[in-house]
Amino acid sequence: MAITLGVLDQSPIRQGGTPAEAIEETLQLARATEELGYTRYWLAEHHNSSGLACAAPEVLIPRVASVTSRIRVGSGGVMLPHYSALKVAEQFRMLETMFPGRIDLGLGRAPGTDGRTSAARAQGPGMRDVAHYPRQVADLMRLLRDELPEGHPLTGIRAQPRGESVPMPWLLGSSLDSANTAAEQGLPFSFAHFINDQWAGEAITLYRRLFRPSRWLDEPTVNVGVSAICAETDDEAERIAMSRWLWRLRNRQGLRIGVPPPDDPEAGRLSPPERDYIEYQKQSSLVGGPERLRDRLEALALELEVEEFVVVTITYSYEDRLRSYELLADEFGLSEANDDGKDGGDA
Repeated sequence: MAITLGVLDQSPIRQGGTPAEAIEETLQLARATEELGYTRYWLAEHHNSSGLACAAPEVLIPRVASVTSRIRVGSGGVMLPHYSALKVAEQFRMLETMFPGRIDLGLGRAPGTDGRTSAARAQGPGMRDVAHYPRQVADLMRLLRDELPEGHPLTGIRAQPRGESVPMPWLLGSSLDSANTAAEQGLPFSFAHFINDQWAGEAITLYRRLFRPSRWLDEPTVNVGVSAICAETDDEAERIAMSRWLWRLRNRQGLRIGVPPPDDPEAGRLSPPERDYIEYQKQSSLVGGPERLRDRLEALALELEVEEFVVVTITYSYEDRLRSYELLADEFGLSEANDDGKDGGDA
C-alpha cells in the first residue's frame, strides 16, 4: 500500500518564544514539507491559547500558499459554528480564485477553545450551536457551487468571487456524528485520530457504510490525522515528546503556557496522577524512530483501510519538528514518489 502524508500545523509557540516566531516557522515548514513531498498543508484553528498561534487559518492560508507552489493548502479546520456559511464561502472562493486548484476547505464543529472564549466569539444575532451544524455545512456546500434551491432563505445570494473552480471541502471530526454528517452530504472525511483514537475504526466504518454519492464525490474518501514525533532513535523521540505531553498536562490543569523544553525540571516532579495522564496521552501519539513509526503507520493504514495521514507534530524546537517531518518523508519515500508524479505529468 502506497501511503501519502500531509501536514496539520497548529503553529506551536515555544515557552519563551513569541507568536510571530511561530508563524514564521509555519512558513518555513510549509516550504520545507512541499520540497519533501508532502501532499497538503492544513492550518488549524485555536483561540485564546498561549501555546498555539493559529487563531485565523483563513488569514494564514494565502501567506502559506504564496510561499509554496504545488502543495495543497487549507484549513484543518474552520470551526463553522462560529461563522456564517456565506462568510466562509466568500473567504474560500476568494482563496480559490487566488490559488486555483490548491485550496482545501476543512470544516469542523468543535469550539477550538475554552467555553468562555467560544461564547465571546459567538455573541450576536448570528450565534449558532452545534445542532445547526449539518444545515450550516449543507448551506455552505450550496453556496460554494451556486446551487441554492428555490425557496431557500438564501436563494438569490451568490458568494463572490465566482470562478471556474471551487475549493475542495473536507469534513473533519473525531466522532460518529461527524462521520454521519460527512457521509450524508457526500464529503471527504478526515478523522482526528490524535483526538479520539478509540473511535477511529467505528467512525470510518460508519462513514463508508452511510456514504451518499454527491456532486463532490462518487465514493467515500478518508484520511486520518495523527500526532507523530520522529527522531533518529526511539529514545530520542521519547525525550523530545515530553515537551508535548507536559504542555498538554499543564493546559489541562488550567496553566496557559507555551510548549516547554523536553528537559524542563517539572518533568521530574510529576505526581502519580500526572504521570498516569501522560501515559494515557502516549496511547494516541506515534513516537519513535523512523522504523517504529513506519511500522505503526502501516499497521494503522491496514486497520483503517486508509492511504493518507495528515501529521501534526508539536515539539519545543523547530529543528526537531522539521527533522521529524524529514525522517518520515525519507522513510516513506515521499520525495521519490513526488518526482515520479512530476515526471509522469510531463511525459
